[in-house]
Amino acid sequence: MTPTAPSLEALSKLRILNEDFGWYIIPILAIVLYIYAVEIKKARESGNWSTIFAGLTVLGLDLINEIWNALVFAFSGYSAFWTTPGASAYIILIGWNIEIAFMFSIAGIVFAKLLPEDKEQKIFGLSNRWAMAAGFAIFCVIVEILLNWGNYLIWEYVWWHWYNPVLIFLIGYFHFFVGAFYVYDLPERKDKIKFVAIIYGISVILLCIFGPLLGPLGIF
Repeated sequence: MTPTAPSLEALSKLRILNEDFGWYIIPILAIVLYIYAVEIKKARESGNWSTIFAGLTVLGLDLINEIWNALVFAFSGYSAFWTTPGASAYIILIGWNIEIAFMFSIAGIVFAKLLPEDKEQKIFGLSNRWAMAAGFAIFCVIVEILLNWGNYLIWEYVWWHWYNPVLIFLIGYFHFFVGAFYVYDLPERKDKIKFVAIIYGISVILLCIFGPLLGPLGIF
């Protein structure tokens, strides 16, 4: 199949620092590092690292999503489920740029900050954990739709579109926040470490398996 125009545009900019926008990633990086530094300091003092692990979980799950999305393009030769060809300081994968990565690196921390300490508390009659995960996922889907309407985020498939957002909700976001509250609520730190290590281990395995194969296509 012939690649779509957005796919070709994204590939042409892949891992090339944007000379017009590149510098603004430095202050964003500083902000992300500051947020983690504050949370790490709090965790050292309290012994509670749950918020950090929630942040790492969402970023790790997003990385897995971005890898399989790139593989969709690689094997279809047409388009990924989502493509990010627009103005970005740095496009990492065909549907993943540095701005998205920075956002997801702190999204789990924001989510954890808003989780009620009482796990039994209800929101609209539902477990607050599941209700919060659904609420955050819905919010993210709305933001994605606005980005799509602005042509910053391109969708080519009818099953992954603003008029059919079910898969975007379920596969795109909901499990991110389910994973975040799951690791947040694990009682033992060693179990949190194990859970996060599995997530990033999956990413490493996928990159090891498919990276060399897809390297000539410019996906990785």
